Amino acid sequence: MRELLGGGEEAAGESTGGGCGGTCGCGGPDDVEVPELDVRDVPHALRHATVFGALGAVPAGRAMVLVAPHDPLPLLRQIEDRHPGVFAVDYRQRGPEAWRLLLTHR
Repeated sequence: MRELLGGGEEAAGESTGGGCGGTCGCGGPDDVEVPELDVRDVPHALRHATVFGALGAVPAGRAMVLVAPHDPLPLLRQIEDRHPGVFAVDYRQRGPEAWRLLLTHR
């Protein structure tokens, strides 16, 4: 795998630049205050999995905005079932073309 990823420069403490530089360690800036995930164009079969993956990247005390094509009540129930009491939900926009929700990791 090391050959595919370009050797071990980063393991020796040298930054190769690029990437996000935030919590993931890839090197780029993490300057987005509250990232927004717009799933309106994500195929329905992948939509919930996409949101769960994104929520897994939100550290405690941070948030993300979810933009959905409808009121995502079934998704919110799934989030609560999987992570009881972990995410606070604040509606920022309620349709008709988009629903914007601030999901904060407590």
